[in-house]
Amino acid sequence: MPNIKSSIRSVKTDEERRVANGQVKAKIRTTARKVEAQAAAGSKDEAQATLKVAAGLLDKAARKGTIHKKAAARKKSRLAKKVNAVK
Repeated sequence: MPNIKSSIRSVKTDEERRVANGQVKAKIRTTARKVEAQAAAGSKDEAQATLKVAAGLLDKAARKGTIHKKAAARKKSRLAKKVNAVK
């Protein structure tokens, strides 16, 4: 544990930020898994609707700096590719 006051505050805010970012990333992973499951099941309409939600979460996370903007674009692209492959 640091002794300097500003360092103590930094440790506290770092932990708060880590927890918040973890929740956002978990929601993204859950939604992505849902899209993949719906695409694998063959329900294209549901998968497209869920993909729209996932894309919004990814964009928001990229805007806030939780994930890199190119990582968000890559994940959206891969999910869209899986949804578009469904007949």
